Amino acid sequence: MINEIVYSKDNQEVGGIELSEDVFSVGVKPQLLHLAVRSHLAAVRSGTAEVKNRSRITGGGRKPWRQKGTGRARAGSGRSPLWRGGAITHGPNQRDYSFKLNKKVRRLALKMALSTRLAEKKLKIIDDLDMPEIKTKQFVEIKGKLGLKKPLIVTGKQYNNLELSVRNVRGAQVVTHDSLNIYDILSHNELVMDKQAVHALQERLT
Repeated sequence: MINEIVYSKDNQEVGGIELSEDVFSVGVKPQLLHLAVRSHLAAVRSGTAEVKNRSRITGGGRKPWRQKGTGRARAGSGRSPLWRGGAITHGPNQRDYSFKLNKKVRRLALKMALSTRLAEKKLKIIDDLDMPEIKTKQFVEIKGKLGLKKPLIVTGKQYNNLELSVRNVRGAQVVTHDSLNIYDILSHNELVMDKQAVHALQERLT
């Protein structure tokens, strides 16, 4: 077990917590982290770019003019890609960019990301992150006392006041433990968690 200090929102030591070595002290493999980030970005990619092929263009059922005798080139349909308003050749179509990543690999990558933040001393555990009211100024004061700049804040449950207070603070983000992903961890230099989130993650990942 790893013993870590728990702080209050005023940056005062209020106790300690034991972190599981199976979750917060895992050897890091950069290639696996890279694969997990690629998988996440591919899964959230929309893939909605699309053009119409010949079968989806309106009209074109009638031959524009007779085959011979007009002096013009042969034409069989107004839906031809050669015509203005016709189909698009080899254009993009809707597709799913996501690719399968084994559950064990995803969990291991998440453990590696958490271990990286702890090893870099950029993981801070707070006793309680709830706020009595929606106040961005109050959150900025708390952030300053804790010495944070652009943190990712992970909570054990949803705190509406906290989320609404953080949404206008550039670079800061709040997520619950069950929606935490490796991309969010690696895209923020600082990781802040409350005790409930730590216990929930250790129970889920151990």
